[in-house]
Amino acid sequence: MENARIALKKDMAMHVESEPAHEWYSPAKVYGKNVFSLKIMQERLPKQVYKRLEKVIKTNGSLAEGDADIIASAMKDWAIENNATHYTHWFQPMTGVTAEKHDAFFIPSSAYNDGNLLNEFSGKMLVKGEPDASSFPSGGIRSTFEARGYTAWDPTSPVFLMENSHGKTLYVPSIFISYTGESLDRKTPLLRSNEAVSKQALRILRLFGNTTATNVHTMVGIEQEYFLIDRRFVSLRDDIKLCGRTLYGAMSDKGQELEDHYFGAINERVLSFMADVEKQMFELGIPAKTRHNEVAPAQFELAPVFEPANLAIDHNMLTMQILRTTAEKHGFYCLLHEKPFAGVNGSGKHNNWSLCDSEGNNLLDPGNTPMDNAQFLVFLAGVLKAVHENAVLLRLATIGAGNDHRLGANEAPPAILSVFLGAQLSSVIDSIINDTEENGDWKQDMLKIGVTSLPSLPKDVSDRNRTSPFAFTGNKFEFRAVGSSASCAPANIALNTAMANALADIALMLETAIASGKTLTEAVHETLVTVFKEHLPVVFNGNGYSAEWQAEAKRRGLPNYKDSVSVLAHYSDSSVMNVLTQNGVLSERELLARQDILLENYIRDIHVEVKLTVSMGRSLILPSCLRWLDEVSALVLKAEKLGQTAGFEKIYYQNLQTLVSEFYAALNELDEEHKKADSLFGALVRAEATKDNLIPRMNQCRALADTLEKIVDNSLWVLPKYNEMLW
Repeated sequence: MENARIALKKDMAMHVESEPAHEWYSPAKVYGKNVFSLKIMQERLPKQVYKRLEKVIKTNGSLAEGDADIIASAMKDWAIENNATHYTHWFQPMTGVTAEKHDAFFIPSSAYNDGNLLNEFSGKMLVKGEPDASSFPSGGIRSTFEARGYTAWDPTSPVFLMENSHGKTLYVPSIFISYTGESLDRKTPLLRSNEAVSKQALRILRLFGNTTATNVHTMVGIEQEYFLIDRRFVSLRDDIKLCGRTLYGAMSDKGQELEDHYFGAINERVLSFMADVEKQMFELGIPAKTRHNEVAPAQFELAPVFEPANLAIDHNMLTMQILRTTAEKHGFYCLLHEKPFAGVNGSGKHNNWSLCDSEGNNLLDPGNTPMDNAQFLVFLAGVLKAVHENAVLLRLATIGAGNDHRLGANEAPPAILSVFLGAQLSSVIDSIINDTEENGDWKQDMLKIGVTSLPSLPKDVSDRNRTSPFAFTGNKFEFRAVGSSASCAPANIALNTAMANALADIALMLETAIASGKTLTEAVHETLVTVFKEHLPVVFNGNGYSAEWQAEAKRRGLPNYKDSVSVLAHYSDSSVMNVLTQNGVLSERELLARQDILLENYIRDIHVEVKLTVSMGRSLILPSCLRWLDEVSALVLKAEKLGQTAGFEKIYYQNLQTLVSEFYAALNELDEEHKKADSLFGALVRAEATKDNLIPRMNQCRALADTLEKIVDNSLWVLPKYNEMLW
């Protein structure tokens, strides 16, 4: 019988999968067409109701009593006019993905089933839903027999329509809480953290005389990396289908070393997929901006423009969903795992973060003369203090079994949390600490290219540092350590809360100094000297990949947790819990529940991979190896019967036999260790055993199998290979 992989390759060579017809469109005409936007609200709501709802959205206020029914009625009419039949409260439980339960708008017009239907969607139905809380991760907050949980409408993120072949569904962005009021999701603490940082930032603004700003919100831009492979390969690879990554696979003879894929011409089939993704994003009001080939073969990136953090994260969760579903339509399979292919770069997402007041002023914009921008310097001091004092909290926001493959490699920043400022800001801080004159001329220089026909190019005041986990990039900070499959909510919860805590301390220092009779200028200078001097150790502008930095970071007292389990053990540290509880972002019970959930998620992810490593090794790879071993053995016997020495054949056979035996033994050892780890008690104990005992053995199985892949007859190897999937 022909090898299924070989048959698939022949079929793919003979038949080119037809592409969905590309529909030409104007982005301006479709942008936001499936969103119940402010513009549509203004058209459909009574004037006073619209004004009150707009205020809720822009200032995080409370909805007026009775307005929910009016808003719900307008939403229902708009949705039905656009062919929607159902609605859902769309929320983000601790599974790491989104969840939804669809309910029909219609109900029978009477109890006698007279054949007529009425459409119903009340304010009560809009504001609150009730999914089963016991079936989602709760860390012990909910028991199996305690099922009640609530979803609640988040008015600050717009309602939208999702389209499929069966029509449209009205999606209502929502929080998810337990019957007893604890957060079971990632949106609730994000909204709380937004309010916490706004409260403390306003204290600073008021000291600088700003009496008109009503709130401060975080602005976020999320760059998303992903891989695309032909979906037909996935039918032969259970590891990709069930784990999102290859558990076996030898590196292709050509990888990314020629760097020809990065920013290369985009393949027509991929471009068709990208255009389809962007159209859907535009219709949902997601401002897609950038698309390009990434470093690794078959790897790509898209990025939107900045939005308020809550909306940006909702949009990123939608983007990942659109990538997956659209890939299927185009005959692709989208891989969002952080390391789907060993040997080439994995995928992350860069969380670009800044603060903006209600009047549209970016509080992290230094202007042309940062030395003279006292308000900017105070907020910059807050960032350094926040990162330095909360390195563990920020590292916890980047955990995940998949992300452990990336952090610290030459494709992602190290696990040490440091801040890159560049020469300009470092010089400014030095002058403040040492009370010296800052003589740097920070006017924008022009690059001299040496070609007269080309225009002069403005030169940025500092270079970029891709090895820094938290880099200043002109008017924002780029948090580069988040994994590609992860929600950015934990990262922004941590950033917002850490910043709120730092700004509270700085505001108190300024207020105390002013109350003692000092001028604002004196108070600011005194505070900046103190804060910059204390937190300067977190600033590092060099190569984060170097061994020297590892040693220097240790000397500076910066923590370096290289894997998820080692940092998760510190989730319940008082220094981590206090900053979250004191700012009202998470309660102690919610925090302990999250620690348990994250440990269990880690364990389950790895244990699925272990079981697949064993089953694929035994049922697919070993049979291929044994068939080849039989064929080589027959060649040796044939040579001996013919009176030949069979020296080369014997050595080859013996080496092959040794490798197969070692692989067989490694699979058995992994299986036994998995049974031991499964029998342990306590989430942290099981997670540590998983990390220390299972992952190294799983890696050993892979190393042996990948060596065998390179020497077993190609026609006998059943798993699609890297050079087939990536190229």
